[in-house]
Amino acid sequence: MRALALTLITLGVPCLSACSDDGGGGGTNASAGPTLGGLSNLTLPGDTSTTGGTDGTGTNPTTTTGVTDANPSEPATTDDSGSAPKFDIGEAPDGGLPPVDTGCKKVDLLFVIDNSGSMADEQINLVNSFPDFVSEMQTQLMNTDSYHVGVVSSDSNVYNGAGCQMYGGLINRTGGASSSNATCTPYAGGKNWMSETDDLGSKFACAGQVGTGGDGNEQPMYAMLQAVQPQFNGPGACNDGFIREDALLVVVLITDEEDDHEVQACQQLPQSGSPGEPGDWYTGLVAAKGNVETNIVVLSLIGPVNPTCPALDKCNGGITGAELSSRIVQFTEMFTNGFVGQICAPSYKQFFSQAIGLIDEACENFMPPG
Repeated sequence: MRALALTLITLGVPCLSACSDDGGGGGTNASAGPTLGGLSNLTLPGDTSTTGGTDGTGTNPTTTTGVTDANPSEPATTDDSGSAPKFDIGEAPDGGLPPVDTGCKKVDLLFVIDNSGSMADEQINLVNSFPDFVSEMQTQLMNTDSYHVGVVSSDSNVYNGAGCQMYGGLINRTGGASSSNATCTPYAGGKNWMSETDDLGSKFACAGQVGTGGDGNEQPMYAMLQAVQPQFNGPGACNDGFIREDALLVVVLITDEEDDHEVQACQQLPQSGSPGEPGDWYTGLVAAKGNVETNIVVLSLIGPVNPTCPALDKCNGGITGAELSSRIVQFTEMFTNGFVGQICAPSYKQFFSQAIGLIDEACENFMPPG
């Protein structure tokens, strides 16, 4: 397996999107959200997996181990007397082994969208870039025929339908300033996620434009982890059937602020951010995919470390820039398939176009459960 991590470099591009914050509050959900103690609800096991490297590249060395016959001129023998499991894999018509069926056949796309007061332009940018992204991915992943597409916001989204007004609840209804202000369901599958049988362009335009009425204390990483938890994906739950163990998981994070524990500078209000640290977020997401981290792709449209966006002037109502998101960058680069881009880029089409190759490779290397 060839490990890969990319960092999108967009030099000299002005930040044309409205990247300002809403001052850390004033949204419809002004509660501080879960405390650090809430992390236990995520059932995060100890992190014993190998991450994408310590050099910031997100790249792992790979080792291929084979068995060499001491006498290659003699046919290999099989000892049926041992206790090792035996597999009946059949034969191809010509007497050889059948081709190995590799690659992912299903993809689950989870979009985690900041819905605080500064995100109107970024949501429009995302909605405009989405159709080309999905179309190109479907073209590239020729053997993949099943897609789930879901959207969550960075808070509990009080405008969502009944049973989904919690962190990580898939968006089925929007409301408030700069939103689509619509009921986005029904989706073709009868659940709270879209599929390839939906008109994805129009359906995503509804769900993806979640608006700017959310809590200024953004917690996108907590929302992401809650969205993939088994209790929210079980029968009758808000995200019923969304996350599939035999599907490649592609997470798209879009936020113009860091997810951290701080005191909001303008009003000196405590901002809890998501529970835990980048390593906890990594461990929680990997656990949700059977502890196979290469079955996950993380695409982060944020304020990258290099090149940086213009500084976000949260206290004076600035409309350009993004806060440096070092913690989200750290989380993203822990993954073999991690990709960071600028939220302040004038278009996200180049970002998604470059990400297709990463998704394609992850799909080719997909490790089926069990």
